[in-house]
Amino acid sequence: MENPAALALAPWAVPLPLGIAYSGGADSTALLHAAAGLWPGQVQALHVHHGLQAAADAFEAHCLATCETLGVPLRVGRVDARHAPGESPEDAARRARYVTLAALARAHGLGHVALAQHADDQVETMLIALGRGAGLDGLAGMPRQMQRHGVNFHRPLLDVQAVALREWISRSSTAHIDDPTNADLRYTRNRIRLQLLPALAATLPQFRETFARSARNAARASRLLAEVAAADMAAAGSPPMLAALRTLPRERLANVLRHWLKREHDAVPSEAQLEQLLDQIAACSTRGHRIRLKVADGYVQREGDLLRWYNARPPSQPAALR
Repeated sequence: MENPAALALAPWAVPLPLGIAYSGGADSTALLHAAAGLWPGQVQALHVHHGLQAAADAFEAHCLATCETLGVPLRVGRVDARHAPGESPEDAARRARYVTLAALARAHGLGHVALAQHADDQVETMLIALGRGAGLDGLAGMPRQMQRHGVNFHRPLLDVQAVALREWISRSSTAHIDDPTNADLRYTRNRIRLQLLPALAATLPQFRETFARSARNAARASRLLAEVAAADMAAAGSPPMLAALRTLPRERLANVLRHWLKREHDAVPSEAQLEQLLDQIAACSTRGHRIRLKVADGYVQREGDLLRWYNARPPSQPAALR
């Protein structure tokens, strides 16, 4: 049985040299083996040591042994990914992971990093977005390519099902890590993976394909809204001028505010926060009208004729890279 990750990578016009986000788990192991086989000498493995569980040192040792066997350099970043009070531990770990992967990539001359997220991960992401009442951006799921912290991240396995990767791992007896936290039902993603996806498969056997189609449709609509928002941003400026914002209909105002907050500050307001901000902008007809509202992890504040966003949470930083 051929590695399905290799089949997915083969037609890719890969930007070499390439970093592989490598946790040691089954999915990233399949991706690393495929990339090392296709592009020998052009691949580096990037491992994030989260420090969240006692086995983290053993995970790193396993990854080092695998990389030595494959002839792939291993770059390790250690980070404190503990979450702040009231913050989702999953979101905190995700943010710390991207910051650390990007720092590792930049430190070792890599402009591109491949992630092992697959079709099942895409479905889980969409279901989480639905559960949070997300808009089109959330329903579009994970993009195949994105840029964060100065590095291009790619997801070449989004059309590959998890079962195909696990079957190859099992049949080829490829060593990998089974992270015990993946069975912890305290985490939303684990509950979806272990409880909801099997029920979906029994009820809607083609759900992965239909969800992927819905994600593509949502992504197209989201891109169109982004184009409208970019045009409105060009008129309003960044930070935006209140006078320009007040000329927009409410839905276009909501669209451009979401675009500004996400693009400029990586901040995603809740529906209640956005509605409150829209109301405040609509009421802001005098210079004396103050605006200071909690939005995402920071707050939006009026400063003269401008609207500004300030981060109340210090950025995640990798503790050590090597």
